[in-house]
Parts: sequence; structure tokens; C-alpha cells
Amino acid sequence: MSTRTVAEIQEEIYRLKAELSEARRATAPEPVADHELRRTDGSVVRLSELFGEKSDLLIIHNMGSGCSYCTLWADGFNSLTDHLESRTAFVLVSGDAPEVAGEFAAGRNWRFQVLSGKDSEFTRAMGYVTDEGNMPGVSAFRRLDDGSIVRTGKDVFGPGDDYCVPWPLFDLLQGGAGDWEPKYRYHR
Repeated sequence: MSTRTVAEIQEEIYRLKAELSEARRATAPEPVADHELRRTDGSVVRLSELFGEKSDLLIIHNMGSGCSYCTLWADGFNSLTDHLESRTAFVLVSGDAPEVAGEFAAGRNWRFQVLSGKDSEFTRAMGYVTDEGNMPGVSAFRRLDDGSIVRTGKDVFGPGDDYCVPWPLFDLLQGGAGDWEPKYRYHR
């Protein structure tokens, strides 16, 4: 059992988060190809087109409608859409086929742009589909003055991360999250 107080541990976490942010900013950007994805109507869109008028782009790598955890994260981002889009372009790339991704997003009332990464090399190239399986996460991109694209940051999603509000709130409860799992799941 730790003899440190909650306040001492929180202070260390804040310090480590600041250190992590500095390390991320110091990491060299990774050149990225101008991958093709599909809109929910099936039309092709290139990564470079997703920036719109912004220089920065956040892409959520979502495993699709069969993942209740991915749905939980996306539902949370829905409430932040206006705030996020005031700073950066923001898109979710689903592992589902275009029509399934569109239907699912509409059913969830997601306000951000949803694309399909199914049959695209994009999600694999970004490291979220591997031979061991799939994982959700986020990639941050920057469009440079010459039009080239670099990835400036990335992270994976999982219970307890900084990207999904319920986990730290549940952690304040007696017994934490316990055996709780997101329940709102669609089966296709």
C-alpha cells in the first residue's frame, strides 16, 4: 500500500502529463501518404481534403458499430464537436463499410464527419490494424505549406484513458468502474 496521498500522486501525474506533452511535441513528425477513404455515400475522399481551411486535423480511428467501447468514445466526442472544430478539422474513420458507417452515425446523431476506412490501407498504415487485431485511437495531422501531410501525434484508446470521461468519473466511486462495460451496442 502506498504511503503517498492522493494529492501527491495527482501532482506527479500532472507533472508526468506535462513531460509527455513536451516529449510528443519534440518528436519528429512522420510523413504520411495522401490516403483514400470513403464517405458514407461511397464516394472517395483523400486525406488532404479533410483539412478544409485548417492546417491541423484530428482523426479518430474507430473500429466500427460492433464495438460498444468505440461507440462510447465517439458519443463523448459528439458533445465536443463545436469546440474541437473551432481549432482543428475533426473526422472519425470507421472500420465499417460506408453505408453501415453512415447509418450508424445517423442513428447516434453524431455531428462530426464520419468516413469509412474499410478496404483502405489508411488505418493499417497508421498502426491501428495489425496482424494481432484492431484497436481504436487518434492521430493528429498537419498539412505543411507545400501540401504534404505529416502525423504529429497519436495515441490508443482504452478504459481509463484521458479521452473518455466516464472512466475517471467512475474511478471516484467506491469500487471504481467495477465490471461495468458500455451497454449500448448495435449488432449487425
